[in-house]
Amino acid sequence: MGSCPIDHTPEEVQKKLQSQREFLPTDVYDKSVHLLQQEQAQETLNELFHLLKKYDLAEPQEQEQRNADILQLS
Repeated sequence: MGSCPIDHTPEEVQKKLQSQREFLPTDVYDKSVHLLQQEQAQETLNELFHLLKKYDLAEPQEQEQRNADILQLS
């Protein structure tokens, strides 16, 4: 994903995750919840936010790529 000058707080990422919950596969949602339960680097928070942003509007192929990217976050 592209670089963004905005740093997103854990709360913002959590809110975005909840807004996309019904569109995410269970394993991807669970991985995201697990990530947010631990302290994360700002870069990871920003990346997760942007992977979740407009997830519901992405084409299926794009969603699959985002799913893979989310599952690779540590």
